[in-house]
Amino acid sequence: MGQVASVHLDIDLAASSVQRALNVRLPQDIRVLGVVDATPGFHAQFHSTGKSYRYRIATTAVLSPFDRWFVWHAPGPRNVRAMQRAAEHFVGRHDFASFQPAGSPGRDTVRTIERVSIRDAGGEIVIDVDGNGFLRHMVRIIAGTLADVGSGAREPQTIPDVLSARDRRAAGPTLPAAGLTLVSVRY
Repeated sequence: MGQVASVHLDIDLAASSVQRALNVRLPQDIRVLGVVDATPGFHAQFHSTGKSYRYRIATTAVLSPFDRWFVWHAPGPRNVRAMQRAAEHFVGRHDFASFQPAGSPGRDTVRTIERVSIRDAGGEIVIDVDGNGFLRHMVRIIAGTLADVGSGAREPQTIPDVLSARDRRAAGPTLPAAGLTLVSVRY
């Protein structure tokens, strides 16, 4: 929903004309919602100050075919209150080494999470995560760890131990990509 890209064009077209031209040529399941002239040197990836992601878990016995590409289907009840208690431990500046794929290249794994909210939306659990940056698969692993809490496989108070372990094996599973959406990028 909120992907941002930056390109340098050597043509003299209005931003609205570039948007129309792109949408005519792109497949129908990809749309450019807006085009703006950026300041010289702007880079969509390196100038970001934060992002918001959403992970959706469908808990109904039968998944709507309209949702199948956009949620993880995990039928059955989850303890949302326990998940909310666990989520509180992610907020703040932490080393998220446990929340990246095993064997990831050595790099700075410290990130600041500003907010993790979890709500039951009637047959769907919605997890929203806002932060200054994310490691590869980080939100999907956070969601997997929270899903473990919701199912009773893990206690909420174990999250600080998972963070301090700095070991991928300490965290929950990497949930499927289908449930993940980039909601917005901040500059």
